Amino acid sequence: MSLSQGDALTTHNFGLQIDGVMVEYLHAVGEVGMEQDVIEYQQVSANGQPITKKMPGVKKAGETTVTRGMEQSTAFNEWINASLRGDMGSARKNASIIYMDYQYNPVRRQHLRNAWCTKVMGAAATAGEASVMTETVTIVYEELVTE
Repeated sequence: MSLSQGDALTTHNFGLQIDGVMVEYLHAVGEVGMEQDVIEYQQVSANGQPITKKMPGVKKAGETTVTRGMEQSTAFNEWINASLRGDMGSARKNASIIYMDYQYNPVRRQHLRNAWCTKVMGAAATAGEASVMTETVTIVYEELVTE
């Protein structure tokens, strides 16, 4: 059963799809967004009054980070490695972050168009500590579409 009217989406179930195939359930997702320049121009109206107008400018590419367990998906590993090798023919892919309800039913999707990985960082490790080994991957993208 998915969320009922008025239920809030929790932040503990999400995954990553690459070209429509679920490759990873994630530990954490950073902020995902896009930004657009604003063009401001001034003109004078027909009756001589100054007018200031704003209109959309160029969209800026986005960036996010995802954190996952280190022993996870080989498909995600291959995508990271292709990106870091500079093999953009293989690396530039459409990815989606899928937000799910408590029963793992998709509730929201954020599609990252022409995405690729720019950085991978393993977590610090301490002997004797009881914690999961994770790594954080930085993903850049050219367009964000939310559904």
